Amino acid sequence: MILLIIVIALGLIFDFINGFHDAANSIATVVTTRVLTPFQAVLWAAAFNFIAFFVAKYIFGEFGIADTVSKTVLKEYITLPIILSGLIAAISWNLATWWLGIPSSSSHTLIGGFAGAAICASGFQAIHTAVIIKIAMFIVLAPLIGMIISAMITIGVLWIFKGVNARTAENSFRKLQLVSSGLFSLGHGLNDSQKVMGIIATAMISYGTIDSVESMPNWIPLSCFAAIGLGTMSGGWRIVKTMGSKITKVTALEGVCAETAGALTLFITEILKIPVSTTHTITGSIMGVGAVKRLSAVRWGVTINLMWAWILTIPVSALLASIIYLIVNFIGIK
Repeated sequence: MILLIIVIALGLIFDFINGFHDAANSIATVVTTRVLTPFQAVLWAAAFNFIAFFVAKYIFGEFGIADTVSKTVLKEYITLPIILSGLIAAISWNLATWWLGIPSSSSHTLIGGFAGAAICASGFQAIHTAVIIKIAMFIVLAPLIGMIISAMITIGVLWIFKGVNARTAENSFRKLQLVSSGLFSLGHGLNDSQKVMGIIATAMISYGTIDSVESMPNWIPLSCFAAIGLGTMSGGWRIVKTMGSKITKVTALEGVCAETAGALTLFITEILKIPVSTTHTITGSIMGVGAVKRLSAVRWGVTINLMWAWILTIPVSALLASIIYLIVNFIGIK
């Protein structure tokens, strides 16, 4: 029971770190365009992170992404030491990338850690290959979808507002950024909170406390959504600069288009029950609005460096989790 409590606590700590690690995703453009102060922005984003619980439970009627994450490793191979090792690895990598200002994926860090520890314990037969391949595919597809949708929205908006005074349009879009950033924060909460929820539910299934993700008590999702909201309130200023200005210079109009595209992408993946990276999604969306202006408006060198971080996240997290599992196993934690 003590190990289960430690795993649950680490899961919520990871969720909190995820909040401040990924806070930049939903507030970078709204802060960069000075629509909100950093403090106002994190409060706004945190509120929508928590509201996402009610949207998932009462509108979508399920926690589909949590169920997908719980199936990353086959049930018969799951143990508490495996989950413990995966969480420690995920937390370590998240803190390292936050410190370095790299907007990597908290989602893929968690999944890579979980799978890596299981592979170390029982070999590749322990993982659900089809689920991991689907998740890995969206390392490319999520930013691509975000980029295409944001480019289409940007082109449509520019055409609709082509006769409007530039100053008037900018003021209107500054106000609309409150809506678009709120929608993206809602998508962030929907997607990212459920990943830890799936891990905690898996731990409780392994321990024999519950039978399935569907039967988990309400305190689990409530705690996960609250933890990510509190994490968002603590900010993530190291990554705000990268997301808000280093990829491409973002105006209020472009911020609305990017955030709306990112939110739509996250809602689509929620329906498909696919855990994706909010970091990848908003980065692709920002690239889309930049590319509409001109391809040279996007700092492709920065983008390529980010993509390397994305590609390396799952294998590095898996390797780190494997090392931690060997240590946990050597110590004799059961």
